Amino acid sequence: MNVLLRLAGLFAASVALISCQAQNGNEPKGSAPSARALDEQTGKPLAAVAKVIKTDEEWRQLLTAEQFRITRQKGTERPYQNEYNANQAAGVYHCVGCDFDLFSSETKYESGTGWPSFWRPLAPNRVKTEPDNSLFARRTEVLCNRCDAHLGHVFEDGPPPTGQRYCLNSAALKFKKGPPNP
Repeated sequence: MNVLLRLAGLFAASVALISCQAQNGNEPKGSAPSARALDEQTGKPLAAVAKVIKTDEEWRQLLTAEQFRITRQKGTERPYQNEYNANQAAGVYHCVGCDFDLFSSETKYESGTGWPSFWRPLAPNRVKTEPDNSLFARRTEVLCNRCDAHLGHVFEDGPPPTGQRYCLNSAALKFKKGPPNP
């Protein structure tokens, strides 16, 4: 009986170990992909992001009142009455606070919400997300990964291939015309 229990345990552990292997055999299923795998997927190196830290007074000197309200106080601009909702030019959207390149015009689409919407950032290390339970709703806040500027929110109702909608405030962005992939 004791031997049967040990064999059953060994078999269960083997099955669990095998099923947790990713298809390429290098990373366990469900774990975060390695920097190398992300580099291959995005074509962009994921070096550590140097943080930009400023006082509120320094941010106020750098940003307009509206940009400060949105990026530093987690505000929202009015839909359809913002600079980039209808922008269709080729280029890259940068953080208004630290100039970090965040989103490509190639992933921008018309979501019908009145705010510029994207289905993917330039690379996974460009933005970070945090839970947002304000305004009696559960949402996911999107922040610049370099300076922690509030950019907007991400929702799971976007188009393929990601199914995500990064719904952003124009006042949190600075658009630079040019090739959409820097």
